[in-house]
Amino acid sequence: MKFLKKNWSNILFILFIALLIIPQTRKPIQVTLNRLIAFSPSEVAPEKRETIDSYNWLLADMEGQRHNFRETEGKVAIVNLWATWCPPCIAEMPSFQKLYDEYGEKVNFYFVSSEENEKLQGFLEKKGYSLPVFRPLSQAPGNLQSNTLPTTYVISKKGELVVDKTGAANWHDSKFRKLLDELLEE
Repeated sequence: MKFLKKNWSNILFILFIALLIIPQTRKPIQVTLNRLIAFSPSEVAPEKRETIDSYNWLLADMEGQRHNFRETEGKVAIVNLWATWCPPCIAEMPSFQKLYDEYGEKVNFYFVSSEENEKLQGFLEKKGYSLPVFRPLSQAPGNLQSNTLPTTYVISKKGELVVDKTGAANWHDSKFRKLLDELLEE
């Protein structure tokens, strides 16, 4: 009993590490930790904003219908690059679903993943998400490319990258919704 009292913190630490090593428990722990540290995304300072170099980007929706990203030119858009195996991506999806439920008619949402449709559809159904998911058919415009998941871009009506966020964030935060409202009023 003395041993347990003396080493309880070490035992908890070892147990936590063991849970992170086991694949079945690692992913849920990573998702939970990412949700805990996800804050509202930061806005790019107006003087540092880049303008999208091209809207020419072919995408396919889950039904296989082709879309050109040009459809969003002159509109506020959110582009999220994600994957079903990515814990930070999974962590931010509930906040994206709430944001989509609230702004889906006003903002163009693009959740872009290179995974197979069956995998994506299974994930969406299991989680109960109704997000508009697309697969890329051509290379993304230069300033919408990233090697890190998740990466999210918020594009103004003028084509400026207002938010360029890598990693999980709370997208349904009041600060971010205020920014979206301002962008929609422009």
